[in-house]
Parts: sequence; C-alpha cells; structure tokens
Amino acid sequence: MAQTLTHKIISTHLISGKMEKGEEIAVKIDRTLTQDATGTMAYLQFQAMGVDKVKTEFSISYVDHNMLQMDFRNADDHKYLQSVAAKHGIYFSRPGNGICHQVNVERFAVPGETLLGSDSHTPTSGGLGMMAIGAGGLDVAVAMAGGPFYMKMPEVVGVKLIGKLRPWVAAKDIILELLRRLSVKGGVGRVFEYFGPGVKTLSVPERATITNMGAELGATTSIFPSDEMTLDFLRRQGREQDWVNLEADWDAEYDMVEVIDLNQLVPMVAKPHQPHNVVPVSEIEGTPLTQVNVGSCTNSSYHDLMVVSNALRGRKVSEKLSMTVSPGSSQVFRMIAGNNALADMIAAGVRVLESACGPCIGMGQAPTSAGNTLRSFNRNFKGRSGTPDANIFLASPETCVASALNGCITDPRKLGDYPEIKMPQKFLVDDRLVIPPAEDPQSVEVIMGPNIHPVEDSWYPPLDDKMEIPALLKVEDNITTDHIMPAGAKVLPLRSNIPAIAEYVYYLVDGTYAKRAKEAGASIIIGGENYGQGSSREHAAIAPRYLGVRVVIAKSFARIHKDNLCNHGILPATFVNPEDYDKCDQGDVFVFKGLRKSVEKQADFVAHNKTKGIDIKLHVDASKRQAEDILAGGLIMKMKNANK
Repeated sequence: MAQTLTHKIISTHLISGKMEKGEEIAVKIDRTLTQDATGTMAYLQFQAMGVDKVKTEFSISYVDHNMLQMDFRNADDHKYLQSVAAKHGIYFSRPGNGICHQVNVERFAVPGETLLGSDSHTPTSGGLGMMAIGAGGLDVAVAMAGGPFYMKMPEVVGVKLIGKLRPWVAAKDIILELLRRLSVKGGVGRVFEYFGPGVKTLSVPERATITNMGAELGATTSIFPSDEMTLDFLRRQGREQDWVNLEADWDAEYDMVEVIDLNQLVPMVAKPHQPHNVVPVSEIEGTPLTQVNVGSCTNSSYHDLMVVSNALRGRKVSEKLSMTVSPGSSQVFRMIAGNNALADMIAAGVRVLESACGPCIGMGQAPTSAGNTLRSFNRNFKGRSGTPDANIFLASPETCVASALNGCITDPRKLGDYPEIKMPQKFLVDDRLVIPPAEDPQSVEVIMGPNIHPVEDSWYPPLDDKMEIPALLKVEDNITTDHIMPAGAKVLPLRSNIPAIAEYVYYLVDGTYAKRAKEAGASIIIGGENYGQGSSREHAAIAPRYLGVRVVIAKSFARIHKDNLCNHGILPATFVNPEDYDKCDQGDVFVFKGLRKSVEKQADFVAHNKTKGIDIKLHVDASKRQAEDILAGGLIMKMKNANK
C-alpha cells in the first residue's frame, strides 16, 4: 500500500495503537531537545522520576531563551542545566552557541528519526526529513526516561509545490500564504507534508523556515522529504553519513491537498495580532516603522543574513527606525564575521545581537510605545514584544531589509537585482560549544540555586467528584499561551519557580486574576476556539494548576496545551453545544457532580450554572490514558502512585 512520508516514519516508530486517523498512538522517540525557558522544569520532572541516565539515542539541552542575566536567576538556571545534563547523559549547548532549532538543523537533525522537543517550533527539523514534534516539558521528560510519546494519529495534508520562487520572494512567503488560507487553527490534528516539483527548488534552510512556522498553523508537525538537497546540505555540514533517501510513495494519498504555485507568490506580511492576518506587502506598503528585527529560529540562517548584508552594503538604515540582527548560531555568526558581511551590516547602522531568541520572546529590544515593528519572526501576538500597545508585523528578511532602508513597509522587489548568494562548500563546523555528558556521572553534583523550586505533590490533588467553583475568567477565541503565561525579561527568570511565576498568570489580560484565584482556592476558566495556541510552555498549565484551576471549558483546544492540561491534572472540557459559550460569564458559579465517573468513562456530562440556573452539557476532551492522569491529579502523581 502506498504511504506518505509521515506514515513511513510513524510506522517504523509505532509502539502501540492503530495508524487510523484520530486514534491514539504511541511512538518511540529517538532524540529530544529542550531549551532553558522550558528545560529547567523538564529536568526537575525527569529527576523526580528517579532515572539515572536518559534512554534516548541522543538528548540535548540548549540555552537560548533566558539570556539577559539581570540578576542571579537565569545564571543559576544555566548552571543547573549544565550540571544536570552532565549527570544524566545529556549534551549541553552553551549560551552563545545559538538558537536551538537553527543549531539542531545544522548539527543534530537526522532524516527519518523522531525528535520530541519542549518548544513548539521543534518541527523546524522537519525541513531535514525528521519527524520533529513540539510538546510540554513533562512529555519530553517521559521520553528521556524511555517512555513513548502519545498523540492522536494525525491527518496528513499534502502541500504540493509547483514552479519556482521569483526574485525577492522568499520561503517565508510560502508559509505566510498557507497561514492566510488556513488560519492559526487550520493545522490542528494535522501533519503538513510537502511534495511536488517545487520542493526541489528549496534549500534545507528555506524548508526549515516553512516547517518552523507550521507551528503557527497549530500543526502536529511539518515535514519535507530527505532528497538530494538534503544530502547537499548535510555534506556541507560534514555529516553526509546521516543522510537517507526518504520520501512519500509517488502514488501516496493525502487526506487533503493544498497546491501552491511558487511562480505566483508575492512578498507577504502578517499584520497584528495573529500570524494568519496575512496580506501582500503591496497592500500596506508605506506603513511607518520604528523598528526592524531580523533573526529568530525562523529566519537567521547564513543565507538569510547574507541577503540582508548584500542589500545593506553601501547603504544606511533609515534614521526613522532601529534595526537589529540576531545570527541564528555561532556557526552563522562566525561565518558572516569572517567574510565581512557582519561589517557591512554594522556600517549600515544595524545593531547586532547575540545568537539567541532575544526580541522574538520579548527578551530585550522592546519597540516604542504604540510603535510598528517589522520582524522576520514567527509570532506577532499582542504584547509579545514587551510593549503592550506595539503593533508587530511579520515578513521575510528580504521585506525586512527593504523596509529598514526606507523607514516604512516596502516591497523588496523595489531594491533591484536580487543578490546572488554563493553558499560555501563547507560550513564552519566547530562543536566545542556543545559539552558532552560526564564520563563519570556519579562524581557530578547537580547545582540548584535558590530560585529553583522543585515540584511539590501538594500542587496536584486528585480530581474531586463534587465541586462548586466559580469561573474566574472568560476569554475569547485563539487565546495563546503568551496570554496565559507571559514571557519577556521580567517573567522568564521565574520559570523554575512556580509559586513566583504563578503571580503572572493572565497578567496581561487581567492583572487581578492571580490574586482572585488564590483567594478562591479552586476555580475554572472559560475559553473560546483554539484555546492555548502558540508556545509549548507547560507553565501555562502548571501555574494555573498551582492557583487552583481544576477545569478549563472551551469551544476547542490547541494540541500541545490540551496535553499539558491533562499532564498536570486539569480537565479540558468542550461545549457540546458551542453556543452555550455565550450563556456563561465570568463570575458564574458551576456545580459538578459525579465528575470522576464521567471522566473515567470519557462520557458527556452536565455542569450546572448555578448563577444562571441552567445546565451546560460538556464533553471530556481527553483520551482514556489522559483521563487516568486527570483522575490521579496529573501524570507525575499517576507515576508515583504506580511505583508505591
């Protein structure tokens, strides 16, 4: 039977379940990655499992998020991450080595293998033919301990690429076009698999840009075939031995097919405040800017920055704005420093930042009040930049550099001839900033600073059968994990301290929420469609759980966040009748009876809205396995109870 690439990889890693759409399956995980904003909690959870050494083929811990060391907290987390990696068989990518996804594509992604990462943009490695999936930190900890990863067997959407991109139209415009068509919830429960003659025209870094932003579609992952372009890239990285030829059968059938004619694409831009709010650049050309940022895990490759440098050579960034560039890795940084591209950017007035996530996660370089910032990043959620009233626009590096020169959003095709970028036969390969695990792990002491707060059992009481609790918050469609648990320089240093970071839950939506939640003791949240989209940060589940959230009722949930809620003992329930969302308000008190039996059977149940005097029919949005986790108070408690 003909198979898609997705089916081929899953079939070779299937541990349990049937590969039938919507059925829960368990797959073996070959490799894992973490980053420092999510990694500290993941490793605290891994240590709580009592496993001496990771059981994966390869696991790596990156430091790329919490890089502004304003006090001891981030520095302490980094020291903890380095010591725990040394002790438990994990490789450690030092601060300065680069953004996890860029480095992983360059040095560690392997076609045909599975990768689970505690970051929603882990699918970046799908550009190299890898089944790379983002997940919460606890799921990654379980994988490191030798457990499988559970997910629903996804639909496979075939994206057929035909033609070839025209000058100044970039890979970023391909994924923006897909977002324009399908929206931020168009990929939920789906894998996007790219095929067709247009695939052969795209390099691995271009493919990685596309798979990176598949996360914005809500997709389980995105993947390209491993072909001669993949081999060419791996050969230039000095690791051609990792290559395998891997693609879909020619007659494979997809659940759905989207056709994109690359010849017809034009430069695109995502307007505030969602990545799917996409229009042609020409439609908003002339919009004034106060800031332009190039970088992030989406667009910080050698090719991206060489295009920017060539366009800037001999010119000056407009005095109307500030422009920054963040090289994606130490490899990219050193290469553009060695060929004078970096000097050309600096001469043009560019401010060069370190190889880190930086402005993309609100870690520095916040724009002006009510300012317009154009970024080659992947998310433009309100407040994500660090300036609550700023407007974030997303576009390719090509559009960014053209706009930086003119001081306003500009079609890059007006820059003239597209620069010819000659790729090196060999990339600069130096892995000395990746520290292997200790040869004598018994001698390693794990160092935990005073801000690191281990997980406590008291945070995870089992689900009550009867509850009478208030809805302390009602939010709209497409609420993101940035809304639930903000990032930025003020909050990120608290990632290893749940009691402290819980003070900022829904801080940008309602500054009184955390205080009210603690006073209530137990509560629920009401949400709309696609609740919890965006980042994989499990803190958006752990911190509300700490504050007493027991149930989240929504029209629908984003995949990773729903998994995180179940992992941490919060019941995700959906409205059987979506119109009932309009009948519920913040402050309403809900009565639940016989809840444990309903969850155990995954049956529909009734919540009585005592305030309105009406019954609301709800559905348990969890698998049988997840229902067991919720009943126990969370996955950690279920595992502990099983070991008693």
